[in-house]
Amino acid sequence: MPILNYHYLSIAPAGADAIREDLSVAPQDFEAQLRYLRDAGFTSISLHDLMFHLTTGLPLPERPIILTFDDGYADNYQFAFPLLREYGYTATFFLITAFQDEGRLGYMSWDNVIEMHAAGMEFGAHSFNHADLRGQSTDYLIWQILGPREAIEERIGEPVRFFCYPSGSYDDQVIAVLHSAHYWGAVTIHQGVVQSSEAPFELVRVRVHGGDSVERFVENLNYWLYENP
Repeated sequence: MPILNYHYLSIAPAGADAIREDLSVAPQDFEAQLRYLRDAGFTSISLHDLMFHLTTGLPLPERPIILTFDDGYADNYQFAFPLLREYGYTATFFLITAFQDEGRLGYMSWDNVIEMHAAGMEFGAHSFNHADLRGQSTDYLIWQILGPREAIEERIGEPVRFFCYPSGSYDDQVIAVLHSAHYWGAVTIHQGVVQSSEAPFELVRVRVHGGDSVERFVENLNYWLYENP
């Protein structure tokens, strides 16, 4: 069950470092990837669908796939959202809610979130301010985990059930607080496609790299699906 992992949906600015280059998928490349997924018969599902499948056996389409976007950048609304709608796909967007609250430049607004949710997009929490959650007190974790969930729920009018670890960092205490806050699962930055009902808070993903051709995208996806699941 592949969960694709995106960040920026834009061309990296001049002088960007290697990390920003790798995290930046150009809109035309994303469209080529969507076109491939559609032509290859992949159907997007939500993390809710995945969890119901893992826990109750809910049937899934023949070739299911989940698209996720970390951090809530404005280009996700500007470029990813219209392309997803054009190709008939949905995605899950993980928000750093302090940035919506302060209207930070370069990040989507709460109005964007409301519009995208009304069009069928799923939203999850990516903490309050993208802090490292490892080794923190329970009170601090509740602030970083429960507050963002409540902020998103207030705007979209439905429960938020999934979390994305800031920079992929977590420990057993983070998972315990997520569970106590009634999250159903969380995504990591570990690579793979095999999901398990025994580890819902350690869902694995496939990173989509900036600058990859559609051929490289297909090669990477097939590697995880068929060669190294």
